[in-house]
Amino acid sequence: MSSLARRRRGIDFWPGFVDALSSLLMVLVFMLLIFTVGQFVLSDAISGRDKALTQLNAELAQLARTLSMEQEAKSAALTQAQELSASLAATASERDGLRLSLDQTGNALIQAQAQSQENQIRMAQLSQDIRALEELKRQLESEAATRLAELEGERDKLAVQTELSAKSAAQIELLNRQLGALRSQLEELTASLDLARAQGKAKDVRIEELGKELNLALAQRVNELQRYRSDFFGKLREVLGNRSDLQIVGDRFVVPSELLFATGTDELTPPAQRQLDSLAATLNEVASEIPSDIDWVLRIDGHTDRRPIATGRFPSNWELSSARAIAIVKYLVTRGIPARRLSANGFGEFQPLDPGESEAAYAVNRRIEIQLTNR
Repeated sequence: MSSLARRRRGIDFWPGFVDALSSLLMVLVFMLLIFTVGQFVLSDAISGRDKALTQLNAELAQLARTLSMEQEAKSAALTQAQELSASLAATASERDGLRLSLDQTGNALIQAQAQSQENQIRMAQLSQDIRALEELKRQLESEAATRLAELEGERDKLAVQTELSAKSAAQIELLNRQLGALRSQLEELTASLDLARAQGKAKDVRIEELGKELNLALAQRVNELQRYRSDFFGKLREVLGNRSDLQIVGDRFVVPSELLFATGTDELTPPAQRQLDSLAATLNEVASEIPSDIDWVLRIDGHTDRRPIATGRFPSNWELSSARAIAIVKYLVTRGIPARRLSANGFGEFQPLDPGESEAAYAVNRRIEIQLTNR
């Protein structure tokens, strides 16, 4: 019993305390290590954030400069837009004035045409009257000549007679009066015929003047359509791009066939369809400005080179050029262009721009021509 108590009093707690203290020290060291690593990571993050902030400040300054430039450009654009609006208003006013003048000219033209038709009818009636008067004149001249011959014969017979009876003298007097009446009637018919001829000449002069006025009015219409054609070609060149192979030759817009079709086919390529979409949109825009009394049509002409083609679908270049023009017309109809405003024509190889036989000449002759013209 006593030995057991002594053993209990002899237990040493110091080693356990040392172990606990060592463990606590290791925990503190580990926490200091974690704190050091965190401090390093935090310092690195702060440094990166400072760099990013500096970069953002530089970008913000650049954006401020860009914004200033954009504001200046916007101000210039607004000024230009105001100028364009003023110019557009002036152009619209001028267009309205021209349209009013054109309407007045059209009304005058319609009246002139009606007057011309009426004059033509009256001229035809007058011509019939003149022919009838001439025929009557010939009949009267023939009758007068017959009567004169008869009178001459009667006079000769009466001259050889030795005695004139009262009856013969009365008959001679009657014949003389009839002859005088016939001569008076003949003179009246001659005067009427001269008057009718003078009136006919006056009508001819008036008809000629009306024809000149009609030609002048038609020329004005052609000139006005020329203005819309130039506007259409200018906008068409803008939407299709300023390409060197797109040309304006006279009153026609010339497009190489390679831009629209593959070799030997009449199927539109996807890029060609996009270009025709732009063409249709441009044509609709210009057509909305053309007066309704101008009968215009968009003419599509297909041309090929002189090298022959002989396939089941295209026995000759006639069929190929016509099929390409028809394919374009049908596509434009699907894009809202009225069919009555379109015309498709095929000329094969018979209207070349370059008569040579080189590849360059062949490329020039393979083309689609677009023309905005009167019907």
